[in-house]
Amino acid sequence: MDTLTSPLLRRHLGAQPESSVTDAETAALITLARSHGAQTVAIGSGRTPVALDSARVLSEAWGQGKVALELSWPETATAWLRQATRFAAADADLWIMLGPPLGWAQMTRRLLWSTPWKPAHALLAGAVSDRDTLDLVGLHNLPGIAGVTREGHPWHLDTDDRIVTDART
Repeated sequence: MDTLTSPLLRRHLGAQPESSVTDAETAALITLARSHGAQTVAIGSGRTPVALDSARVLSEAWGQGKVALELSWPETATAWLRQATRFAAADADLWIMLGPPLGWAQMTRRLLWSTPWKPAHALLAGAVSDRDTLDLVGLHNLPGIAGVTREGHPWHLDTDDRIVTDART
């Protein structure tokens, strides 16, 4: 089991195609957030045009709830500390995180390394819900995290670090 000895990644994913959140993914994220009792969310994404558009779509879909913060982070940086501190400090019930994968992994590692943020209070969009992306942070570092696939299927990480398709929603 790799221990999080640094917030910076030592390995990277290859370039991955990026696409906006799907209608099914958006609806599933909203449903999952509501099932967690969230009234207020913080939405974080990378800074690519697709990621920023996806964050906007999700923010608009949240509708009756409050968006405490929309924050973007770079795909590459030397630290991510400023973004991580602001994101973790948001007065939110739940943090929703979008891609691209490399920036998400770096941001998440910084959140874990430098803030009191807890993965159990986060939902992931499909762009960062695949095993290769989660492995950049390490499943054992993400207890309780949940998300949806691009097709809108919910999942969660169980106590044995297994990704479980969730039929609750």
